[in-house]
Amino acid sequence: MSVKPEAVVRNIAEVMWETPPEHYDAHSKMLMTPQNCATRHLDFRISSYQPKGYVAPHRHKVQEQIYHVLSGEGLMELDGARRVVRAHDCIFIPPGVEHAIYNTGLVDLVFFVVTTPPSDG
Repeated sequence: MSVKPEAVVRNIAEVMWETPPEHYDAHSKMLMTPQNCATRHLDFRISSYQPKGYVAPHRHKVQEQIYHVLSGEGLMELDGARRVVRAHDCIFIPPGVEHAIYNTGLVDLVFFVVTTPPSDG
């Protein structure tokens, strides 16, 4: 008999900022992940990159990602092509696409990241 997962309500202020590997002047709050609630199929976080902040170019084997920019602006790099992203832009990144995001603006670049599945292996 399986245990029914519990629903979770979490305020963003309850979650500490973390700096994931290969992130520079870039921080995330892991809002809903398998480590802190019963989600099995996704990772949901908010990220804030200070001016000059970025994540090094990388790719995922099986994970899909969606970024939703809330504020600020910067450059999104997808397979070597860069384009400006700003508030209300949504970016879909399929598995295998090399990507990076850079805060080239003057204020913090803040965006949601949804990743599925939560693990790339």
